[in-house]
Amino acid sequence: MKRLQFTTVIQATPAQVWETMLGQVTYRIWTTAFTEGSHFEGTWAQGERMRFLAPGGNGLVSEIAELRPQAFLSIRHLGEIKNGVEDTESEAVRSWTPCFENYTFTPAGDGTELVVDMDMAESFEDYMAGTWPKALSLLKALCEARAANRRS
Repeated sequence: MKRLQFTTVIQATPAQVWETMLGQVTYRIWTTAFTEGSHFEGTWAQGERMRFLAPGGNGLVSEIAELRPQAFLSIRHLGEIKNGVEDTESEAVRSWTPCFENYTFTPAGDGTELVVDMDMAESFEDYMAGTWPKALSLLKALCEARAANRRS
């Protein structure tokens, strides 16, 4: 397992970045970098189960390990979903679970530094290294556009 880190500075408050990143509609926009039609099922609350899905029912089953609104979010990935069926027990899944995806929101001047730390199977490293910067660029543009609209 490898840990990857991605960082961006967004000209919006931590509250605005948090809201945009986790909103049902806006989540679908910035996660198109990973897969068109990405979405989640569940509630952003500590201890809650989440399903991160692509069209067709494939994705990840996870839980919110820690949540400090507008400051820190830790997602514990527990397994995968194939054709809508959760797998948290197979040997293949146990080889990489649990793994964590953490988001840290730090005020930075008039904006927010967003740091993403992610445990990663080495087989996905190249994909994530190429895709996360695109996703963060989409999130940044979305947050900054929404922040600008609120100021005007």
